[in-house]
Amino acid sequence: MAERKRVVSGMRPTGRLHLGNLHGALANWIELSKRDDLECFFFSADWHALTTGYAATAAIRADEREMFVDMLAAGLDPARATLFVQSAVKEHAELYLLLGMVTPNPWLERIPAFKEQQQELRDRELNTYGFLGYPLLMTADVAAYRASLVPVGQDQLAHLELAREIVRRFHHFYGDVLVEPQPLLTKAPKVWGTDGRKMSKSYGNTIVLGEDEESTRRKILRATTDPARVRRQDPGNPENCGIFHLHEIYSSPERVAEVDRGCRTAAIGCVDCKRGLLTALLPAQAKLRERREAILAKPAQVDEAVSAGNEEARRVAGETLAAVRDAMHLSRGAGG
Repeated sequence: MAERKRVVSGMRPTGRLHLGNLHGALANWIELSKRDDLECFFFSADWHALTTGYAATAAIRADEREMFVDMLAAGLDPARATLFVQSAVKEHAELYLLLGMVTPNPWLERIPAFKEQQQELRDRELNTYGFLGYPLLMTADVAAYRASLVPVGQDQLAHLELAREIVRRFHHFYGDVLVEPQPLLTKAPKVWGTDGRKMSKSYGNTIVLGEDEESTRRKILRATTDPARVRRQDPGNPENCGIFHLHEIYSSPERVAEVDRGCRTAAIGCVDCKRGLLTALLPAQAKLRERREAILAKPAQVDEAVSAGNEEARRVAGETLAAVRDAMHLSRGAGG
């Protein structure tokens, strides 16, 4: 049997997951974990959370637990994927330091997100070493497992290309010890928030996984639709409507086609469109809520899954770091 390729990805622990998290990343993780030709490692990126949220860390562990509960409720099986916490595997930090010794500063400064996030997050000081080194830490996260594949969207390709460059530069000095990660491009469905922007906690426009029926219904019925449909008789463009994109995820193909035609011809109104979505979305939310409540009733299973994942991640990353130290002539002798 051919050796399985490794897949690595992480998610910052910000508490409860929402529909954007589910369909933007988590659903893909679940499908990847079901493949017998892949060995998957998925982690809570708590150190990455510090790169922008270093001033407010009190809730990070509670938020992390909520995230793991939602992951399990959504169907991520710890028997099929290693779930772990980034900071519980110190090899990430050691490899981050060692790779930093050969990484030129301009390589980090040229990443588009470096300046973009500084502009977007003006409420905090981001001229920090940790924020600048975010892509380098991401490289260490992946390289520690000699991962071949990293699931990314088109907007993350620059980060992964930098990771590949850093690995190549390391190999230039010390030999081929690590693996150049390849992008596993994923075309995530559009998930817009209730205000017509990307679904994000920072915008306050989310619907969390398994949110109660009343709240889900209220948010959907109040959600922004195509701004061109000022009056009921105005035709619209479903591509400009977050409700339509949720139909594409939750409704049948036949229903999606009906909504598409009805919107463009003004045969249906936005309220009818929203009510039609709720007939598919509410049962899905109910299932998630039921699974989540079952997991919360047995909290030890979350701890056990993550603890076992931490142990496995340390084992695999430890093998990689041993090889890296040997290549760099940093292995300790008998004296320790």
